Amino acid sequence: MKIAIRVPDALFRSADALARTRGVTRRWLYATALAEYVANCEAAHVTERLKAVYGSESSAREAGMRRAQRRAIAPSDWSSIT
Repeated sequence: MKIAIRVPDALFRSADALARTRGVTRRWLYATALAEYVANCEAAHVTERLKAVYGSESSAREAGMRRAQRRAIAPSDWSSIT
């Protein structure tokens, strides 16, 4: 799709120089930058939703789980590792 946008002159010059340095077209540079921005926003949205779901839950282990973990890896188990 073809679109027209306005960007500040300094940003345009910087983007143009970057495209030349990288050996890519301005079109590729802008499309890639926009795609990355959209992906980052979507990832941030997922993170926000996960925080909303899990943010109110405690991450502490229950006493029974702590005991089971201590029994699973007793101090003597480490003595054979060199």
